[in-house]
Amino acid sequence: PRRHRRGPSPLRCRLCHRAREDYAFFVIEHATRRVHILGVTAHPTAAWLTQQARNLLMDLDDAHRRFRFLIRDRDSKFTAAFDAVFAAIDVQIIKTPVRAPRANAIAERFVGTIRRELLDRLLIINQRHAAAVLHEFERHYNGHRPHRTLGQAAPSRPLPRRATTEIYKIERHDRLGGLLHEYQQVA
Repeated sequence: PRRHRRGPSPLRCRLCHRAREDYAFFVIEHATRRVHILGVTAHPTAAWLTQQARNLLMDLDDAHRRFRFLIRDRDSKFTAAFDAVFAAIDVQIIKTPVRAPRANAIAERFVGTIRRELLDRLLIINQRHAAAVLHEFERHYNGHRPHRTLGQAAPSRPLPRRATTEIYKIERHDRLGGLLHEYQQVA
């Protein structure tokens, strides 16, 4: 699979709106499909988004991961201060065309996934609950959920080896009270 490319790959970011109440801000790494849910708020402001961008860059710097591009939409909350955070580390900002959701299709697909697999099946009580549930889903998405683009591997783990003809016991682990199921072979 195409796991390693020459040079850093782009980041894609988007605000995800949930039921007229809360917004979640996330970025997704293009090459690995690794998601970073940066925060949840009822009233996203330009200053809040800029601070979330700073926090992201500190985390990525600690993990020694670099990116050349940030693909974002033209929301007015993405101000010059937001762009300056990325420009300071030589990340080029690419704005998607107006009314062209396919230009940021990977981020749009993640929004659809989160809605179908999580938000449509769960009653979110408040902002703190939303943040906790989204971070648990982030761990599931990055650590276990298979992706076709990655050859059925999860973003944070390598592709599993082909099983021999031996029969293995399979264990199921429930997440979010049984809403998500993860399966693993055990010896």
